Amino acid sequence: MIAFLKRLFSREETIEPDIMKYLIVGLGNIGAEYDNTRHNVGFEILDDLAAEKEATWKNEQLGAVAEFKFKGRTFILLKPNTFMNLSGKSVRFWMQKHKIKIPNLLVVLDDLNLPFGKMRMRAKGKDGGHNGLKDIDKMLGQNNYARLRFGIGSDYNKGQQVDFVLGEWSSEEQVTMKPLKEKAHKAILAYATIGASRAMSQFNG
Repeated sequence: MIAFLKRLFSREETIEPDIMKYLIVGLGNIGAEYDNTRHNVGFEILDDLAAEKEATWKNEQLGAVAEFKFKGRTFILLKPNTFMNLSGKSVRFWMQKHKIKIPNLLVVLDDLNLPFGKMRMRAKGKDGGHNGLKDIDKMLGQNNYARLRFGIGSDYNKGQQVDFVLGEWSSEEQVTMKPLKEKAHKAILAYATIGASRAMSQFNG
């Protein structure tokens, strides 16, 4: 009996991950100078999704966080405040804080290799030269997590990639952004409710 009680009170409490809880990460850079820039489209998409679901942003450790429920799922939206190149530190912290596993993580980011407005969801993949994904891969020790890439195009001259990525949307792009971001919202919700495979079939292209 004594041995049993020692084992009972000495073991660490284990909390199982909540399979109905999802971490949705939008990548970007903090600061007013980065607002409305192509590299911050991950932030933009999550900002509009939070507004649509009447979720309030709170400045927390390593990022701004908003939360809402949809079809029995809990969506935790995260905008890292670590700057793009150190996004992984924030992602890892919030995954550990909420005990969220890899299958319940979705990262939303910009992609130079896709035409403007085209979206592509993948269940896993390489970083494609994106510094935010590179750091997440490094901090998580893997790349088997889902990502939703939003195409920003590549309409720039040689040597002007950085200026283009950190530049603001053109007036023409801004006009067409609203329905595109709404489509991204639907893709995010679908990822958690119908699964990555079906969401990819429905929204890629």
